[in-house]
Amino acid sequence: MNRLRGVIAPVVTTFSRENGELDLQSFAANIRAHINAGLHGILVNGSTGEAALLDAAERGAVVDAARAEVPPQSILLVGTGSESTRTCIQQTRDAAKRGADAVLVVAPHYYGPAMTAQALREHYQRVADASPVPVLLYNIPKYMHFSLAPALVSELGAHGNIVGIKDSSGNQELLSAYMNVQSPTFTVLTGNAQIFQDALAQGARGGILAVSLFAPAVSLAVFDGAGRATTSSASAHALHSKLGAKIVAELGVAGVKAAMDHVGLAGGPVRSPLLPLETAQRDTVNELLRSAELATAA
Repeated sequence: MNRLRGVIAPVVTTFSRENGELDLQSFAANIRAHINAGLHGILVNGSTGEAALLDAAERGAVVDAARAEVPPQSILLVGTGSESTRTCIQQTRDAAKRGADAVLVVAPHYYGPAMTAQALREHYQRVADASPVPVLLYNIPKYMHFSLAPALVSELGAHGNIVGIKDSSGNQELLSAYMNVQSPTFTVLTGNAQIFQDALAQGARGGILAVSLFAPAVSLAVFDGAGRATTSSASAHALHSKLGAKIVAELGVAGVKAAMDHVGLAGGPVRSPLLPLETAQRDTVNELLRSAELATAA
């Protein structure tokens, strides 16, 4: 897992404006653009990819399309989390069969009060035991409504097939606790643009960041400037944080897709029950990107 580093793009899933079906041609073109921009890897079927709104066939189709575009030197991660351990294992094996380098597994959370340390431990251990490829934990309290306890992460990190965690909490204290688990065989990545610079300063090996989808140069500037207190790195961090807060955190997938449309990539519609941005929100996205001097679609 020496490729588990840098800036990884949690790609959107593109849908046809005419019928709402997958638009795999645009999906593949986006991935080529992300790789050509210098991003270090691709995550499909993640939160930004609207994985919860895809059926099994669609999940498989986007993995196939991504595998055809991601070069060997880059990493292809696939989200395979499910509320059922059985289904998670099935999705993980399918992703591996289709060429995933590793899988990202969000914790089951629908039955939140029942997700004790024991339940989560057994879930992740069973998935990791059955997975043909390495497993990353995924902590996103915004959707899970709880966090993976650092003690549990430490215990799971000792499993030979659990190689890291993506932490999207934005909680500095929690990130620091996860950093205590990092080792040569366990990698901590952040999913929060606002604390990307601080995470790198603590030793995190990279981030899986939606900002990189529409502002890759900014994300890469933060990554490349880690440890160097320069005016340019400070400016990149400030812009990265602003874009992450205003577009990704506040406006969600619809905001990210609107931003991609603005810079000439394929964002397109979100899938119901998600709603498109209102006109004022789209204007806000466009103004933020114009003021940041990011390219406008022709």
